[in-house]
Amino acid sequence: MSNTPILKRENGFSLIELLVVMVIIGLLAGLVGPKLFHHVDTAKQKDAAAQISMLEEALDMYRLDHHKYPSTEEGLAAVKTYLKKELPMDPWGNPYHYKSPGEEDREYEIVSHGADNAQGGEGVNMDIVSWKSATNATK
Repeated sequence: MSNTPILKRENGFSLIELLVVMVIIGLLAGLVGPKLFHHVDTAKQKDAAAQISMLEEALDMYRLDHHKYPSTEEGLAAVKTYLKKELPMDPWGNPYHYKSPGEEDREYEIVSHGADNAQGGEGVNMDIVSWKSATNATK
């Protein structure tokens, strides 16, 4: 064996390699993140439309028993006995708005005012209304 010193190579990553990896991860998160959040918003709107449909079924059962829909003052609390679980909140944590009679001579209407809980709006803030189809609610 020779007496020449053997240089040890340190295992690990250099600072530049770590920085390059962090930049790549940041770019990927910047590109993918907004697309994922858009899907979350669309899912919440579809969930609100499904919950409104469930509430409509409970209202129909109430009508069969009482020969009328609950008044605005009675509200959705009147149909709690027709639901398997307690009265749901909309996906943004706000109560559904119920009115009887509804707009345009409808017998009732149920509304979720979207993420901003204010009437009107577009995108994630758009109102989801019982008499509109579920496909219109998510456009």
